[in-house]
Amino acid sequence: MADMLDQLVFSASITGPICLMLLLGVILKRTNVINENFIDIASKLVFKVTLPALLFLSIIKSNHDFMSSAPLIGYGLIANILFFLLSTFATKRLFPDPKDQGVIIQGGFRANTAIIGLAYVANAYGDSGVALAAVYVASMTLLYNIQAVICLSPKSENSGKDALGVIIKTLTKNPLIIAIIIGMIFYFASIPVPNIVLDAGQYFANMTLPLALLCTGGSLDIGSLKHEKNSTWFATSLKLILCPLLITIGAVLLGYRDVELALVFLMSASPAAAASYVMARAMGGNSTLAANIIALTTVCSLFSCTLGIFLLSSWQLI
Repeated sequence: MADMLDQLVFSASITGPICLMLLLGVILKRTNVINENFIDIASKLVFKVTLPALLFLSIIKSNHDFMSSAPLIGYGLIANILFFLLSTFATKRLFPDPKDQGVIIQGGFRANTAIIGLAYVANAYGDSGVALAAVYVASMTLLYNIQAVICLSPKSENSGKDALGVIIKTLTKNPLIIAIIIGMIFYFASIPVPNIVLDAGQYFANMTLPLALLCTGGSLDIGSLKHEKNSTWFATSLKLILCPLLITIGAVLLGYRDVELALVFLMSASPAAAASYVMARAMGGNSTLAANIIALTTVCSLFSCTLGIFLLSSWQLI
């Protein structure tokens, strides 16, 4: 009984702070302490400045052997590609509307690894976990952007060429990918960074997760969930049940344990990424449905992640 209570406390210690920050974001928005303009500007600040700073510093300060993580990254990529194919097949069989199909598929596979997932890992494993997660996030960000363009592109004769152009533009302008690539160059080339730059960068990095979680909470619109319930719940089931279940079982069977297994679970069990709304809107998909999926998966992930961590720690896998 005592062991079970310890495991429950451990699980809650990872998801609890994220839950409170999201709730605080909701309260601050409802009481008009923050508004849509603040959320929009702060979200851009996180995406373009503070989160890249966090990922860059996590890599260059790390003592982790990144080459040893190549098999884990490879597994993550293959597992997510296979799940993308599975979710595409299931969605197209159940939902005939082309405007909904791509949004549902994206909601089912595209996890919020850079904010929610990273926050979970930071709470559980600190800076060493964040350093490993940074490389995983980079790989998944590349993959998610490619998959999103594929599933959201309208089917026409020129769609292949158009999709390729969007993929290249999306990836080459993504601040997270750029920061991680630069961080890896600095790390492997042992390029020194002046302490004054490190200290200034750390100020930015420390802002990232609190500010990002406040914005995520403030942007949640639970009231919108009364629309398109079937497709929203289907995408949520893909994202929070089937995706982490299949990918984590695969990792267990391949022998991954402890921080690596926890990383795979927490990243795959994270809610749908906020970027999925932006992408759906830009490419003519059902943006209302995308917003519903983000809201529902964000709320429900707090419970599903806590349960998953509890079970993995109870079985002494992490």
